[in-house]
Amino acid sequence: MNLKGTVRAVCVSAARGTAKRPVERALLIKAYGIEGDAHAGSWHRQVSLLSCERVEDFNRRGGGVTDGDFGENILVEGVDLRRLPVGSILKVGAATLRLTQIGKDCHSHCAIHRRVGDCIMPREGVFAEVLEGGEVRAGDGVDAALPDPDRPFTAAVITLSDKGAAGERADGSGPAARAMLEAAGYQIVETLLLPDDEAQLKAALCRLADQRQVDLIVTSGGTGFSLRDRTPEATLAVADRNAPGVAEYIRVRSMEITPRAMLGRGVSVIRKGTLIVNLPGSPKAVRESLGFILGPLEHGLGILRGSAAECAR
Repeated sequence: MNLKGTVRAVCVSAARGTAKRPVERALLIKAYGIEGDAHAGSWHRQVSLLSCERVEDFNRRGGGVTDGDFGENILVEGVDLRRLPVGSILKVGAATLRLTQIGKDCHSHCAIHRRVGDCIMPREGVFAEVLEGGEVRAGDGVDAALPDPDRPFTAAVITLSDKGAAGERADGSGPAARAMLEAAGYQIVETLLLPDDEAQLKAALCRLADQRQVDLIVTSGGTGFSLRDRTPEATLAVADRNAPGVAEYIRVRSMEITPRAMLGRGVSVIRKGTLIVNLPGSPKAVRESLGFILGPLEHGLGILRGSAAECAR
């Protein structure tokens, strides 16, 4: 895979969901994005990038688009950005970026989709945060570097609770999981509080695994016998492979504390490069469960990432 390229165009827009216009140069601001661009801010999608080869292919099929029409900030020639993993580092002109997301969900059609009936940005675009600011202009070099295999593991925490999502109950489980994961060295990329809705959970799991490529997703709640408890079903529905030992170990150790742990239906699975683990709903049970698995989990995540070797002798 080629890791060197050139900036074809730099584009900005004042409003989201609209085509961007090319500019001669742009200032990238650390931890913010491009000065004057509508997508800049304190979030993980500060800068959008697109490979110009993808745009050229779209135009060969009759697209008729110009630079910035897909809403991209930086159009890059020579590097297939879609093939880079999250965590890759891009030196673009005087700025340094880190890829945070591959592709995106399209909830409402943008101007280009309405005009030509398709938009490649949700499939081919990538997004990044600004690590070091600086000026970028067309013709600047682009140097990509794959992520450090020994970088900290990333994690996302999802709490499932109808009352919590409705604001009728404070979420204690999510913060408990986040605190333990951060103390163990994980980088938390997102925390979500969702109702006990199977469709919403499936969508969140797919997005976090596919687009954000997190190493670990832990869910809390929705694993009991209630008719609304659908967390295991949603998790199994998005799985590529089963990893039952993690959930089984949580149950075995939890039954040393209370026999009611046998009623827990939590599962553990793998989707692409992400391990998903269902935890019980109470803060106490979350802390106990994570305490059981965090130690040995690091080795498994290393194997999944490819940074650790199998332990066969």
